[in-house]
Amino acid sequence: MSRSHGRIEPVSVVDPVLPGKGPDTPVPVSGLSQMMGDYIARLGSVWVEGQVAEINMRGGLSFVGLRDIDSDSTIKLFTWERSTLQVTPAIEQGSRVIAQVRAEWWRNKGTLQFKVLQIRVVGLGELMARLEALRDTLAAEGLFAPERKKPIPFLPRRIGLVCGKNSDAKHDVIENARRRWPDAEFEVREVKVQGATAVREVSDAVNELDAIDDIDVIVVARGGGSFEDLLPFSDESLIRTISNAQTPIVVAIGHEEDRPLVDYVADYRASTPTDAANKIVPDVLEELTYINALRSQSYALVTTTIARHGQELATLRAKPALANPSALIDQRLSANSSLREQLHSKVTTRIQLGGAEIRGIQATLRALSPQGTLERGYAIVRDLNQNVIKSVGQVKPNEVMKIRLSDGEITVTINDSK
Repeated sequence: MSRSHGRIEPVSVVDPVLPGKGPDTPVPVSGLSQMMGDYIARLGSVWVEGQVAEINMRGGLSFVGLRDIDSDSTIKLFTWERSTLQVTPAIEQGSRVIAQVRAEWWRNKGTLQFKVLQIRVVGLGELMARLEALRDTLAAEGLFAPERKKPIPFLPRRIGLVCGKNSDAKHDVIENARRRWPDAEFEVREVKVQGATAVREVSDAVNELDAIDDIDVIVVARGGGSFEDLLPFSDESLIRTISNAQTPIVVAIGHEEDRPLVDYVADYRASTPTDAANKIVPDVLEELTYINALRSQSYALVTTTIARHGQELATLRAKPALANPSALIDQRLSANSSLREQLHSKVTTRIQLGGAEIRGIQATLRALSPQGTLERGYAIVRDLNQNVIKSVGQVKPNEVMKIRLSDGEITVTINDSK
C-alpha cells in the first residue's frame, strides 16, 4: 500500500517466494500470521481524517471507531497510552479528527488494527478556513454567479422535496405550501441530512427528482442544526450536483450564522423551510385579493370612460349643428350668397377700372402714333425703297415718290427739287 492525500492506497508488490505453494508444503497459521505482520510493518504511518463514531476503554487499551466523513467506511484505532487521546479540545463521539496511525497486525488474533501515534481535533477555525477556501475556488469557477440562477416558476406543477425522515422541515414545507395553495403536489424523498451518508443520499435524491419531467422546482430542506451537523451541505460534490441540476432548486437549511455553501449555488436561498414554502407557491388569498382589486380597477376605469364619452356625446348633441342641422345649412347658404355678391361687385369694379385704364392708354397711343400726326395734316414721303425723305437734298428731279396721307397713299413725280 501507499499513501496518497492522507489515504492508504494499494501498491504493486512482487510476491515473495513463500512456502505453502502446494498441499505438500503447508504454512502453519503462525507462519502466515508472521508473514502478514512483516508485510504490514513495512507500510509505515499515514495521516487520516474522519469522525469519531465511538470511544471505548478496556483492558488497558483505548479503542476509537473512526468513520469516513462521506461514506459508511469505518476503521478501528487503538492506543496503549490513554494520554494520547487526552487532547484539547477533548475528543468525544462525533468529533472530527485527524490522526497519524500505523497499521499493526495482531498475530495471535489474526486481526488488523491501527495504532494511534498522534491525534487532534479538527477545530472550528480550521474547518471554516477550509470551507472559505472551497467557497473561493467554486466562486472563481462561476458556480455562484447570478446569471446562473434559474427563475422559480410562479405556479409549479409538482414540487420535489428532499428532507430528513419524518422531519419538522418536511411538515413545515408541505403544510405551509398547501396553506397558501391547497392544490400543491409534492414528490418527497426522505433521506439522511447529517452523518456519513448524507451527501450521497441528498445528491441521489436531487438527481432523481431532477430527472422527473413535471417537477418544476426542488426544495432541499433541513431545520437548522450545529455547524458540524450542517457540514454535508458544504460538500463539494453536493454543491456540484445542485449546480448541474436543470430544475430550479431552493435550499432551506435554516442556519443564519454560518451559511453552508449550498446557499450560494442554489437558485434561491430560503432562511427557513417556511420561507421556502412561501417562495415556491403563491398565496391563493393574496392572488384572489389581487384579482378582485384588478377587477374593481377595471370596472372603475370602464365606468369612468363610458361616463366621459357620454358627456362628450351630450355636449356634441347640444351644439346647434346637431340640434337644428337646417339652420346650419341656411347659415352657410346665406354666407355663400354674401360672398357671391361681394365677389361679383369686386369683379365688376375691377373690369370697369380696367376698361377706363385701357381707354386712357388708347388715347395716349393715338396721340403719339404717326396716324394721329397724319390726321393733323402732315404727310410722310418715301422713295421707292421705302426710305423716308427728310431733306430736299435727298430728292432728284423726275424721281418717283410715295406720299402717305391720313387716309391713303399717292405716287408723284418730282419736277423740281428746289
